[in-house]
Amino acid sequence: MDPRYPIGQYEPLPFSEKQKNDWLNDLKFLPTDVEMAIQNLDEYQLNTPYRNGGWMVKEVVHHVADSHMHAYARFKFGLTEDAPAIKPYDEAAWTLLNDVQTLPINISLTLLNALHQRWIAAIQPLDSKQWMRTVMHPQHKNPLTLWFLLGMYVWHGKHHTAHITHLREEKNW
Repeated sequence: MDPRYPIGQYEPLPFSEKQKNDWLNDLKFLPTDVEMAIQNLDEYQLNTPYRNGGWMVKEVVHHVADSHMHAYARFKFGLTEDAPAIKPYDEAAWTLLNDVQTLPINISLTLLNALHQRWIAAIQPLDSKQWMRTVMHPQHKNPLTLWFLLGMYVWHGKHHTAHITHLREEKNW
């Protein structure tokens, strides 16, 4: 197993009502999944990288909150503008900022819980046509549908949760 991709890489799936419901459920429970993954970890463990050269567990938790804040905004832009350009950000640089380095992870866990409630409320009623609305990411040549982004962000949450759970298994924590 490649420790960078403990659940493999993101594989887009075609739209279906069942898949939509599954992914919305995954999105709903991601904050709880992250909380369970870090439950009872001490300061030393939270400051342990999930792999050589990787982020510390606390940085992973803060990163998921940062990334999903972007996701929420990207969905809102995609729903209210025609094919808007979305701004990328330097994820590694963000992990070096003071909030990530000094704030306890419960701040990001609280943020994730509230954010995911808002995000799900915004997108749950979308119909199949709305899921095909697009955004333009400057690093991609083609427009990205909101459907593609939903799957990608569900994968993203599971991907980083697995970083933590695989580290726990490896270290027998």
